[in-house]
Amino acid sequence: MFLHSTFTGTESPLSVTISWGDGTSDTVTATTERPLESRHSYAEVGEYTITVTATDPASNTQATNKVAVRTKGSDFTPHTPLRLLDTRDGTGVEKGKVPANWSTSVKVTGQGTIPDNVTAVVLNLTVTNTTDSGHIIASGSGRTRPDTSSVNYAAGETVPNLVIMPVGADGRVNLHNIGWGSVDLIADVTGYFIPTASSGYKALSPTRFVDTREGKGGPKGQIAGQSSLGVQIAGLGGVPKGATAVSLNVTVTNPRESGHLTVHPSGQAAPTASNLNFTTGQTVANSVIVPIGADGRIIVRNGSWQPTDAVIDVNGYYTPDSNAAYVPNHPIPTRHLDTRSTGSPLQARGYLPLLGRPGVEAYVLNTTVTNTTGSGFLSVAPDPNSHEDYEKGTATPPTRPISSNLNWTTGKTVANLVQGPPADGGMVAIWNQGWEDVDLIVDFLGHYGTD
Repeated sequence: MFLHSTFTGTESPLSVTISWGDGTSDTVTATTERPLESRHSYAEVGEYTITVTATDPASNTQATNKVAVRTKGSDFTPHTPLRLLDTRDGTGVEKGKVPANWSTSVKVTGQGTIPDNVTAVVLNLTVTNTTDSGHIIASGSGRTRPDTSSVNYAAGETVPNLVIMPVGADGRVNLHNIGWGSVDLIADVTGYFIPTASSGYKALSPTRFVDTREGKGGPKGQIAGQSSLGVQIAGLGGVPKGATAVSLNVTVTNPRESGHLTVHPSGQAAPTASNLNFTTGQTVANSVIVPIGADGRIIVRNGSWQPTDAVIDVNGYYTPDSNAAYVPNHPIPTRHLDTRSTGSPLQARGYLPLLGRPGVEAYVLNTTVTNTTGSGFLSVAPDPNSHEDYEKGTATPPTRPISSNLNWTTGKTVANLVQGPPADGGMVAIWNQGWEDVDLIVDFLGHYGTD
C-alpha cells in the first residue's frame, strides 16, 4: 500500500504517526516542504482504515485524518468440484448448443457455497460436440471481451482447459464461441476468490508427484477403468499439512479407450465434474486446482472403462499462511506474446525468457502452441537470469525442467493454463521440449503477489 500525505500550517518539523489499521504503526518526522510518501504491506487482503496523526511539538497542537483503503488482490477459497453449466442437458442454461459467434453465460454467485462478493472464479471449461474449428473466450460479465483465448478446438474434438476469470457485477461469466460451428459447453467450478482473508498462493518449482508408468507416488501400473488412485499431497514435496488446495498439471498418456479423469478431494464421493478428457492413445494435459482432503490426499478417478497412465506435477498450493493474493490483469486479460506475428517461432529444444516483474509469487498465463509439425511438450519454469543479463549477453541457459505443462501432436493447436513461478528476478522460461519449432501464444491473466 502506498500512502501520499501532505501537511500545511507550520514550518516546524512534525511528528507523524501512521496507524495502518492492522495493529501496526509507523512514526516518522515530516515537514510541510515536501509530501510524505509511505509504504506498507498488509499480511491479509481486506479493507482497512488508515489514521494519520500529525503533532507539532512547537505549539503542542495535533491534527488527525483518516482514509479507508482496500488492498489489491483476492484470496482463494476451494470448492468441491461442482457443475455450473452443461448445454447438453440444460444445466445452468437453456438446453442447446451455443451457435457460432454467439455467447452464453454462467451464473457463479449463489451456486454451491459461492458468495456474492466473489471477484474471480476457477472453472474447468470443456468444449464438446464440435463441428468446426474455433476457440472460446471467457470473460467477466459486463466487461469488454478480450482478444485472448481460453480453449481452442477443432471439429470432432472434446477439449478442456482451466480458466481463472473475473466475475461480473451480476455474478456471471460470459463464454463466447468464436468459430464457424455450434458447440456444447461444460463448466465445473473448483474454487473462487474473495477480497477477504482466506488462502493465499505459494508457488513451488514444478515437482513430479505421480507417474504411474514407473510407480512414482503410487503402485506401478495404469489406473484401471472406473477406478481411482489416491495421492498423498500434504506433507510431501514442499506442500505443508494444513494446505487447503493444490495446483496441479495432470497428464493422461497411453489410454486404452476414450474417457475422462476427475480429480477431487479425498473423503468425498466423485462428483459429476470432469477435469480432463482424452481419446484412445492420446497424450493430453490440463491444469487442475483441487481442494485437499482432511487426510491430506486427493483422488484421481479414471472415468474410462479401460486403463490409462497418469502423470501429476505440483506447481503450488493454497494456504492461510501465505499472503500472496490473486491480482487479475486490469482491466482484462491481454495477449503478451504471439510468435506468429513476430515471425520467430519457439525453436525446437529451445526456451524463451518472459516477464520480469518484482514481487511476484506466480504468473497466471494461458499458453497455446500452434502450427505444430511433430509431437512435443511445453515446460514453464523459473529463469534465474535478469533482463539485464539478456541485454548484456551474459545470461546462462536455465536448467532444463522435466515437468510438463502442455502436450501436443502433429497439426494440433493446444492450450493450457499455467501458474508459473518466477525466479528471484521475476522471470520465467518457456521451453519447447519437442524436436520441431512451434508457434507460441501467451495470454497474461494475472499474478499472485503481495502488491
